[in-house]
Amino acid sequence: MSDGETDDPAAPPAPAGAARPADLNLLRTFLAVYRSGSFTAAAQLLGLSQPTVTAQIRALERRSGRDLFERLPRGAAPTPVADELAARVAAPLDELAAAAAPGEGGAGSAPVHLAGPAELLCTRAMPALAPLAAEGVRLRVATGLTGPLLEELRAGRHDLVIATVRPRGRSLVAVPLMDEEFVLVAAPSWAERAADRAAAEGPSALRGVPLVAYAEDLPIVRRYWRHVFGGRLSWRAALTLPDLRGVLSAVVAGAGFSVLPRYLCREALDSGALVALREPDDPPFNTCYLVRRPGPPSGPDVDRVHDLLLREARGW
Repeated sequence: MSDGETDDPAAPPAPAGAARPADLNLLRTFLAVYRSGSFTAAAQLLGLSQPTVTAQIRALERRSGRDLFERLPRGAAPTPVADELAARVAAPLDELAAAAAPGEGGAGSAPVHLAGPAELLCTRAMPALAPLAAEGVRLRVATGLTGPLLEELRAGRHDLVIATVRPRGRSLVAVPLMDEEFVLVAAPSWAERAADRAAAEGPSALRGVPLVAYAEDLPIVRRYWRHVFGGRLSWRAALTLPDLRGVLSAVVAGAGFSVLPRYLCREALDSGALVALREPDDPPFNTCYLVRRPGPPSGPDVDRVHDLLLREARGW
């Protein structure tokens, strides 16, 4: 068995005629594996050992006489039988879980857990989703880097993640949300100094301008340099801030030059607070994705948030 699962030889087979609560536990475990795409992630989500999860899924498969998951090197892909079972049991199990949740009192839908880059969430996603709050939708928002957030999504900690890369494998479902266009920018004072030498020296004209970046390894700036200038960037940053909104503020204030997503600096460009140092015919782009686990959502409002983000992102 793959996904790091090992059979538990000591696990007894599910007894015939087992009590109905045991069936419910098997279905809960099945739904956790179905949504997380992994036996290991489901075990973490349920607070069970991985061999216990494996044994419960095998018991459910024996009862149904059909395979529910295809064991992969990393994760578990649901079979059509699993898709059908999930469609039948997800909503009733979610309602039971909501009714039993402490402090919920059984009223209202569970919160939708959304995660992604802080800049995109705060400047685009939150304004788009604000009307849902007035309609009773509850949101719990987390920020972070795409890699860790996708792992947390697989483990069931989030319902939706805005990712800056497409996740690999079949344990998650990703749809394109928006394209980020990257722009080389500086305040007008620095732009004027570099403009005099740019025609003759190209990117070397920026040698005397401080570089402001998101991180020490300059991931966005290096990508721009390779794509637009066809070369390797060897400069070091004068200032790093782990939030592109901070990079934007610093560059507007005259700290130096940087590369920023156009959606983030559009207003500053329109107002003249920033100047695009170059407008290439083929600017570098990065596609962002809206990612969720396969199968039915964990609550009725997840689809509302998912669909509204996709709709609103057309104008971003």
